Amino acid sequence: MRVAILGLGVIGTTYAYAFQKAGHETFHIVREGKKDIPAEILVRLLDGRYNSKGEEKQDNYKVALAKNNEEYDFIIVSVASGKLEAAINTIRERNIKGTIVLFCNFWNERKEIEKIIGNLNYVTAFPTAGGHMNSNGVLDCVLFDHIMLESREKANIANYTDLLSLLNSADIKQEIPHDMFEWIWIHMAINAGVTSTAGRNGELDNPNQLAKDLMSDSKSLSLAVKSIRETVKTVEARGVDLSLYKNELLPYKIPAGIAGIAMKKLFSSNELTSRIMTLHNDVNDILYGCKCVYDEGKKQGLQLPLFYENMEKIMS
Repeated sequence: MRVAILGLGVIGTTYAYAFQKAGHETFHIVREGKKDIPAEILVRLLDGRYNSKGEEKQDNYKVALAKNNEEYDFIIVSVASGKLEAAINTIRERNIKGTIVLFCNFWNERKEIEKIIGNLNYVTAFPTAGGHMNSNGVLDCVLFDHIMLESREKANIANYTDLLSLLNSADIKQEIPHDMFEWIWIHMAINAGVTSTAGRNGELDNPNQLAKDLMSDSKSLSLAVKSIRETVKTVEARGVDLSLYKNELLPYKIPAGIAGIAMKKLFSSNELTSRIMTLHNDVNDILYGCKCVYDEGKKQGLQLPLFYENMEKIMS
């Protein structure tokens, strides 16, 4: 298949590497006139597709550029907060066609996203990968063995089976939640509880170190669990039936002290989970989710004392 990726970002390039290795053609949509586009990118990958502990790999990824007026099977869009409209406009202006796979965090309602997407075919998904591009142009990344994917019925695209074939060819399984938008809101709420706890002293300048400190301290993790119990109330206040997401929320239902100890053991024994926590270092992107949850809590008049206190220290 032919897969286009908007930009040369971490998420899109990580999956592009996996698809290219599986025998598919991958092309990147980059800003016209952009210079210094590498012919190859060195990829350092902790690959979780074949081993629960992950396998360290190093390989080269060949970069090819998408052309205007071309058609692709799928277009992967993974952009930071607030940049989706500009991303879709770029695809339209360059007359690049294909089913769009949205790999994005968004706190929007579905109708807001569909207003941006317009008449383009799209499916909502969520990556389980992460990393960063270091100053030498090396991609340090983690790839899990699955993604979250919207159901066939809600996606309503003609080539849904082709998407499953693409993912399966790269040994990427699919988990189908009740509703992708609601699942993303829950994911963002959980992240907000964790991030606000990690930055509860008012600093988020070094996310890598904050994540390491949090993962090694069961008491801090217990606080994070308590904060998550607060932040998911913002999702419930939006009308989401949380009983439909029992598996996602189960770890935060047990006593916080026990949960903190269990989470510390998980992080210390699972390199995949711990490394993805430390590789994401875009402070603005991290704060976006936290601020969305904070604003929603205030808008709904919710009492979230632990979360609010930590967030207000960070924002001040």
